[in-house]
Amino acid sequence: MDDIVIMHPRPSAIVAALYTLRDLDTDIAIMHGPPGCSFKHARLLEEDGMRVVTTAMDETDFVFGGRQLLASLLEKVADRWHPERIGIVGTCTSMIIGEDLHQAVEDVDIDIPVIVVEVHAGYHDNTHGVIMTLESARDVGIIDGTEFERQKSLLEEATRLEQVHGAASKDYLEPSRGDLKYKVAERILKLLEDGKNCVNILNAKKETAYMFADVPLAICECARAIGSDSEIVNLANLDTEIGLPRIRRYAVDILRDMCDADAGVQIHEIIGGLDEYSIAGRVAGEIIRRKYPDFDFAVISGVPHAVPMNDLSGMEIISVTNGPRQVIPLKEMGHDAVVVEIDLHPKTLGVNHIVESEFGATLREMSGIGR
Repeated sequence: MDDIVIMHPRPSAIVAALYTLRDLDTDIAIMHGPPGCSFKHARLLEEDGMRVVTTAMDETDFVFGGRQLLASLLEKVADRWHPERIGIVGTCTSMIIGEDLHQAVEDVDIDIPVIVVEVHAGYHDNTHGVIMTLESARDVGIIDGTEFERQKSLLEEATRLEQVHGAASKDYLEPSRGDLKYKVAERILKLLEDGKNCVNILNAKKETAYMFADVPLAICECARAIGSDSEIVNLANLDTEIGLPRIRRYAVDILRDMCDADAGVQIHEIIGGLDEYSIAGRVAGEIIRRKYPDFDFAVISGVPHAVPMNDLSGMEIISVTNGPRQVIPLKEMGHDAVVVEIDLHPKTLGVNHIVESEFGATLREMSGIGR
């Protein structure tokens, strides 16, 4: 019997827990495990304002346990930095040996909210780490039960979306860089020159929107630069009233940059918040079906596979993703061109403004902007 469901590497529930702590405006995250566990993401998160430290468990701790090690570090962190909120994240090592992270917290006399996440990387869906973190945040009063249930529902839909049309849809997906950016840019400019009408959709996940937003922005700038007669309708999941405070701030930043006097981009339809990417695509589809069914082409940036294909019937579809393993599923869905923004995520940490994308830069160069 073949027990391997998915063979390519998948996102880790531990890392997902760390990013969720960041979303909850946690000051310091303590990783209870070996010093190298999740090193890359821990370093990146420090650039985004959350300090990450580790108990640096070694072979002795693997055998005899590290509860005292964790308690001592928790006390040290509280004394040195006086944080308002601390997170503790388990690792495969500490969870396998049965460490009780909650007990370590009780061993220390501190009056600081501590979000304890007893997580490991053995879950097939990284969203499990997010849900566990939010559940702990609810238990210590950082979010309420209503917000927890809303977030949980969104994450369950995100998991389903990945299983149907995403990186979890096949046992192995070959990574791809997608279509050549200059070729796709050339096609978009030709459509704009011919006066074809465009549905310009931003449906991005959290901070990745800082770069994905540059694509619809670039399309609008290029249309003006070449004197296009195309009608461009901009849809975006930039609701500033939905989600955790940090996520709402992202939306405020991006709307500021898109709608300032120089950019002058009008957002015609708000399709949800930046944590609602798993369901905002359906909202976009409903709007398109009702109001823009005769438009000629659609450009979807962020999480393109969330927009139902039947709502885009008759349109040429161009999508922009940051997932090399998302190219094949998007092509199989029927997207005509797929652009991949490699290394997008590290470039959008610790910023508060739209970051130029490679594809946006290509569009601008080919339309003569800035020459």
